[in-house]
Amino acid sequence: MHIPESLQDLAASEAVQFLKRPKTITRIFAGVFSLVVFSSLLTDGYQNKTESSRLRCVLSSSSAACSLAVGAGLLAFLACLAFLALDAHDGRLGSTRFRTAFQLLDCVVAVLWTGIWFLVFCFLANQWEHSRTEEFLLGSSSAKAALTFTFFSILVWMFQAYLALQDLRKDTPVPYKRSLDEGTTPSPPSATSPVTLPAPGPHSLSHTSAPLPPYLTTPKAPRLAMMPHT
Repeated sequence: MHIPESLQDLAASEAVQFLKRPKTITRIFAGVFSLVVFSSLLTDGYQNKTESSRLRCVLSSSSAACSLAVGAGLLAFLACLAFLALDAHDGRLGSTRFRTAFQLLDCVVAVLWTGIWFLVFCFLANQWEHSRTEEFLLGSSSAKAALTFTFFSILVWMFQAYLALQDLRKDTPVPYKRSLDEGTTPSPPSATSPVTLPAPGPHSLSHTSAPLPPYLTTPKAPRLAMMPHT
């Protein structure tokens, strides 16, 4: 089967290669899960009971639970969009310092959102245990969807933190790597290393080039002579 040349160019384009990256796929999933969390609670999260016309949160009638889930989902969705835009311009960062700072920020944000989603999931699960969904008109499908995708968001952001940590370890510059590879950093001579002296030339001073003067020679001790007995 012959593949058209235009499709081959499309598969090799930068946009397709960017979408095939694991970090990009993880961010898309994180954004979709966050969108499901806050949209499900915005649409059917606030309902009225059969005997009242006042809107209440389906999670144990706690407005704090719905507000927390909606706020976390909206902020996480915006964070995913922002980091997707930064990832698209990652190759244009010429400075290694800026790239390392961006990867460090990515790792910190991923770890932070993992903890936030864990706290949100625990709070929503606690409110779900005390909620009586049969009192509401539209049921509890929105609460179940929010609770489920909150748990999935924990796993996605945890994997996102792992990918960011791997990129940070891989691209961390090694100090003095270039000088060590090229051998340009001289090492100081050790105390036990032999010192090679230059060979004496015709115009160089040497201790063996000329005899010592007479006044610098070591004087000899006088000998004692024995006088004969008369």
